[in-house]
Amino acid sequence: MFNKDLFANNHTVYSFEVFPPKTTSGLETITSVIDELLSIGPDYMSVTYGAGGAIKNNKTVELCKLISDNSAIEPVAHMTCVGSSKGEIDALLDSLTVNGVSNVLALRGDGAVGGVTGGDFKYASDLASYIHESRPNEFSVSGACYPLGHVDSNSLDEDMDNLKKKVDSGVEFLTTQLFFDNNELYDFLERAEKARLGVPIVCGIMPLTNVKQVERMVTMSGSTLPAKLTKLIARYSCDKDALREAGLLYATEQMVDLLASDVDGIHLYTMNNVYVARKITDNIKGLLR
Repeated sequence: MFNKDLFANNHTVYSFEVFPPKTTSGLETITSVIDELLSIGPDYMSVTYGAGGAIKNNKTVELCKLISDNSAIEPVAHMTCVGSSKGEIDALLDSLTVNGVSNVLALRGDGAVGGVTGGDFKYASDLASYIHESRPNEFSVSGACYPLGHVDSNSLDEDMDNLKKKVDSGVEFLTTQLFFDNNELYDFLERAEKARLGVPIVCGIMPLTNVKQVERMVTMSGSTLPAKLTKLIARYSCDKDALREAGLLYATEQMVDLLASDVDGIHLYTMNNVYVARKITDNIKGLLR
């Protein structure tokens, strides 16, 4: 099954993201985490492309197989292309096919910012085009988008033009980077509608549970921290339990508002934290329909 078909069911698609462990010793822990997350009942689960996007020793395919073997949902494998050759991408696609994975998220990769050069792909749209041209009808390809525009874009218009190139290259739905102000998301959706982007857009939500982690992600994604959230951090940053609970409530408020606005989907960046995923899902499960 292709996850793009989930959006035809007239309900807000609800999904989780997990990431592979950095070491082999962490596989047992992540296996337990995935089992518990699956029991919560997301529509699909995505698996990031490992530390730094390295192909060697990457556990993404292994975890995707674990998801498909232990549930009825379809996993989504993140694929980054910066610094990769067509041969390396072919090998990864072959591995995904052998393991029954047919949904991928095409990304450029953080390495493009960190100085990785070379390879046969410059942009995520290049990777999406290559997958569709070399493996027609074998994979459903999704992509990423940024409510405030990609950090490398010179303007919001340029960013939207690049998103249209992604869609034209075969990307069938988009997932936003994290955001903490829903108004930023609604402005983006309005721009996307005016540009006739024409694909479902899933809203990426990351609960605030760790200040340094969120600040790093904000810097990388170009997002902002609204005054309400800054006040929350200032009040509870010295009490990690209180900060976690306040962060969960803030994310819940965001998601309730998004659901009331009938967004296409919500993607929860779980950071492999079962407590966070379960608590938030319990808060909104009566609204998921």
